[in-house]
Amino acid sequence: MTITPNLTERIATLVGEHYVFPDVAEAIVAGLGATPVDSESAEAATRLTERLQTVNQDRHLRVRHRPSGALAGPVDWEQHYAAEAVQNAGGIKCVERLDEHTGLLAIAPYTSPVHLAERYIVAAFDLLAGVDRLVIDLRAGRGGVPETVAFICGYLLGDEPVHLQDLVSRDGTVRQYWTNPAAGRLPLTVPIRVLTSAATFSGCEELAYNLQAQGRATLVGERTGGGAHPVEMFELTDTLELTVPIARSVNAITGTNWEQVGVVPDIECPAEAALERALDSFSSVS
Repeated sequence: MTITPNLTERIATLVGEHYVFPDVAEAIVAGLGATPVDSESAEAATRLTERLQTVNQDRHLRVRHRPSGALAGPVDWEQHYAAEAVQNAGGIKCVERLDEHTGLLAIAPYTSPVHLAERYIVAAFDLLAGVDRLVIDLRAGRGGVPETVAFICGYLLGDEPVHLQDLVSRDGTVRQYWTNPAAGRLPLTVPIRVLTSAATFSGCEELAYNLQAQGRATLVGERTGGGAHPVEMFELTDTLELTVPIARSVNAITGTNWEQVGVVPDIECPAEAALERALDSFSSVS
């Protein structure tokens, strides 16, 4: 199918109207120009994404090719997320007791919306009850949603609600995110290590950043990918969709976020060595 001639113009309009930083949006639109697009292929999506990211390398700003068909509205997205939640257990990839004292929670590829992820997270922490130390593996975690991150943090940050972050939209509207201490939460005496890689991104970065900022966890591994802007999706064609960052994260402790810079681990090492280094770090302070 041939793309309509005004596709680039539609992308420019959506970026100009919705991108989180209006002044940057102007530069992105100017740089987009009349990018030639003559198909609905993955290659076309890649070419448009490269052009969109030229100005400020915002990796959340992109055109995605979805061969099965772009998702057109709330009903489509809810069905998509519901199916993914079942397939991916809400983002809970693995729960394991490494030994009688140590629990491992692996989150990947991304956390589902909280109403779909909740039962899997509750089950995970039921299995982790009584551990003396916890490793959270985010090395393959590519994203998630702030509500689900806050829900997970409710198991890790003690008995009182904790202010995690604000999301500030382009018009200055602020939405706060707080923990809701969970019934099965781990005691604050349980030390936590969080494993990261260069592939760790977006919502999974937020989880790592929150726990580090709160002084609750030691991060082990590689600097993460650096994507802190939540997005809104827009259908472009039958198989192409545009994701536009619409807000910025402001952490309640640091007053900033991890956009572009990534989350910097406390113990830097190759991702493949992170679990071993994390376990060794428990031994060194026990």
